[in-house]
Amino acid sequence: MNLTKSSNPALSNSVFNKVQTGVQTEVMTIEGTVNKTGLMFLILAFAATFTWRKFFGAYEFGSPEGAFSVVAPWLIGGGIGGFVVAMITVFSPRYANITAPVYAVFEGLFLGGLSAFFEVQYPGMVMRAVALTFGVFFIMLFLFRSGGIRATGKFRMAIIGATGGIALIYFISFIAGLFGANTGFLHGNSLFSIGFSLVVVAIAALNLILDFDFIQRGSEARAPKFMEWYGAFGLMVTLVWLYIEILRLLSKLASRD
Repeated sequence: MNLTKSSNPALSNSVFNKVQTGVQTEVMTIEGTVNKTGLMFLILAFAATFTWRKFFGAYEFGSPEGAFSVVAPWLIGGGIGGFVVAMITVFSPRYANITAPVYAVFEGLFLGGLSAFFEVQYPGMVMRAVALTFGVFFIMLFLFRSGGIRATGKFRMAIIGATGGIALIYFISFIAGLFGANTGFLHGNSLFSIGFSLVVVAIAALNLILDFDFIQRGSEARAPKFMEWYGAFGLMVTLVWLYIEILRLLSKLASRD
């Protein structure tokens, strides 16, 4: 059975083909993947609480900048560590039962510090971002299960192209910033920047449809049991991206008030 390709690089079509060999005594199920996704979220939330409390513990006796400097090593380490572990997981899905929880720890450390910094600037923003992320997740899940949005070939290629385009824009913006170029049109609070963030949030949300479809087809194809961890990892990658983009969008809107 050919599996649907996802624009999420962690859930590419070749992964199941690469690891699926012969008859499996234990196979991937949707229920098992959901359970492991929930466990990864709990791990991420626990790790995020650590840097969150560390930030506000330092902020009680100083400025937001000073508190940020306290958690910066954890934030940077979490970001870099999460990226490295994600790459290891992508190339070695068989060990996802180990690397996926580690990825959740690193991303939790990163998101906890980042969220705390935004929360100090705009109180209440983090809870709104979390609520919106879960809201978008369940809306996309409902649309997928009800058939409201189907991962057809044209839909898939459109989302893959849009996701690649966003990644390219971010990469060019990063390189340009290193040379002192003004990238405020992307990261500022102009109407264009807000519009761009809305588009990015929409594309991140639509990636969930492809992820759901991929996990479902993996279950139907009776992929090995350890792929439940890999499926959970891929879904978490999209959710982390979605949360960060929603946080960025809300901060742009709040800064205009």
